[in-house]
Amino acid sequence: MKASQQLTTNLQAVLVDLIELHLQGKQAHWNVVGKNFRDLHLQLDEIIDDARLFADELAERMRALQAVPDGRSTAVAEGTSLPPFPAGLVDTKDTVTLVVALLRGTVQTMRDVHDQVDEEDPTTADILHGFIGKLEQYAWMVDAENLAPTATVVTPEGADKAPTT
Repeated sequence: MKASQQLTTNLQAVLVDLIELHLQGKQAHWNVVGKNFRDLHLQLDEIIDDARLFADELAERMRALQAVPDGRSTAVAEGTSLPPFPAGLVDTKDTVTLVVALLRGTVQTMRDVHDQVDEEDPTTADILHGFIGKLEQYAWMVDAENLAPTATVVTPEGADKAPTT
């Protein structure tokens, strides 16, 4: 099968957002500061690694479809739908908000092109499904850092007593 121009364009849009997610994730990783720094720093490594792997898998799928992926920095800068990550040190709370927006933006690009991709090549749509599932899971996990609990915790009766041996 040879990809149509529309399929190539749609996959290129996803590719540049995945590359941009990887690059901005690195920027966040290097410059996050504040409470729970280490946990977020390590979690960003996981996201970055997957974004890079996803970009590579998608680019190789494009080549399998005889499309030509463009991962040059100019193509990424001109083609990404993601907002830029700020320069300088960024507090963990703000980093969480920004990274969740990047993850959701990348997923939105995939959802925007999904139906057209699926119509022409269900196999590639299946690949996007896997990416969407993992990136949405990351968005949930990162976003949990800033969420407020809603449960009322009641201490069980006797929990304040030391166990006897």
